[in-house]
Amino acid sequence: MGDVHFSRERAGKVVVLIFFWMLSLISLSCAARLSVLRQKLQVQNHLNRLNKPAVKTIQSPDGDIIDCVHLARQPAFDHPFLKDHKIQMRPSYHPEGLFDENKVSDTEKPKKGSNPITQLWHMNGKCPEGTIPIRRTKEEDVLRASSVKSYGRKKHRATPQPRSADPDLINESGHQHAIAYVEGDKYYGAKATINVWEPKIQQPNEFSLSQLWILGGSFGEDLNSIEAGWQVSPDLYGDNNTRLFTYWTSDAYQATGCYNLLCSGFIQINSEIAMGASISPVSAYRNSQYDISILVWKDPKEGHWWMQFGNDYVLGYWPSFLFSYLADSASMIEWGGEVVNSEPDGHHTSTQMGSGRFPEEGFGKSSYFRNIQVVDDSNNLKAPKGLGTFTEQSNCYDVQTGSNGDWGHYFYYGGP
Repeated sequence: MGDVHFSRERAGKVVVLIFFWMLSLISLSCAARLSVLRQKLQVQNHLNRLNKPAVKTIQSPDGDIIDCVHLARQPAFDHPFLKDHKIQMRPSYHPEGLFDENKVSDTEKPKKGSNPITQLWHMNGKCPEGTIPIRRTKEEDVLRASSVKSYGRKKHRATPQPRSADPDLINESGHQHAIAYVEGDKYYGAKATINVWEPKIQQPNEFSLSQLWILGGSFGEDLNSIEAGWQVSPDLYGDNNTRLFTYWTSDAYQATGCYNLLCSGFIQINSEIAMGASISPVSAYRNSQYDISILVWKDPKEGHWWMQFGNDYVLGYWPSFLFSYLADSASMIEWGGEVVNSEPDGHHTSTQMGSGRFPEEGFGKSSYFRNIQVVDDSNNLKAPKGLGTFTEQSNCYDVQTGSNGDWGHYFYYGGP
């Protein structure tokens, strides 16, 4: 009898345990579902903020959707300081004088042997005047980021620091560079013609880019940076296409700034070029070479930083209030390549920089920057004085400078 009583008691305990176990499972699964729902809602809200109502939509052959958004509805105007901003439809000054549409186009008529570059979406249409093309952000784009908040932002410490030869600082960020740079003066802009390639990326969380940096402040917490060039970033775009990009930050990549138009800041005025859209065609080894020109300069009258792509496209501007140090001038200019080395399997990544070839291979094989210039305080484009070079590991990625009549100051850079 005692045994029966004991086993009943035991069975009762087991039932109670099972009940509580099931209860905890149910509450766990409820919590998990709640967390998934919360994330979905966050992502949806973020997409609604980023993807503005379109006047027209263009499907690009590479799978991108380009929305033609009315000028005044672009993401920049979500910024509280831009609520009553009057859009400046053209800079008052262009380097070397008053801004003149015709002058911009004539200064650099395509030279013999240079090839025009377009963006892939142009094959399927164009945006009407009064609108700007914006690459639509999809749900999967945001979900690839570590969080909604970090989507469209660079990781901390993503700027080459030529003066710091401390190897601990270098490897901490996993970013590697091969750059040319100038410092020690006041700079009001920079220009370069950049050879375009499609480097191979080993891991989806790595990227490879070639760009110019316009820098102010120290490399501590207060760095101001404006950046523009081309990049391959599977994490950001979901593919391995070479894309035009810009970036800005006013606090060393901590809380301000983003890629392209993924936050409010840059004001675009151009209806033909989409930030973050694929560039076509790209250079091929021992074959046709393609390059893009980028000019960023400070309008001496309004103080905004303007960007021009190629000979004809003045894209828009970063309002000067976004910055502290760059509200006046830049103290350093850098040109070159950057990759992320996440050291997969404990080995150096095989992600390529530039063409994936070393600089000594030269034209048609190695990647280059040519006609690199800075804008001085008289708003003139000038050859850079005292050009330095910097790379963390020259046996992985290297840089070699030169100058001649056709290409002005140039350098080859990159590696496998």
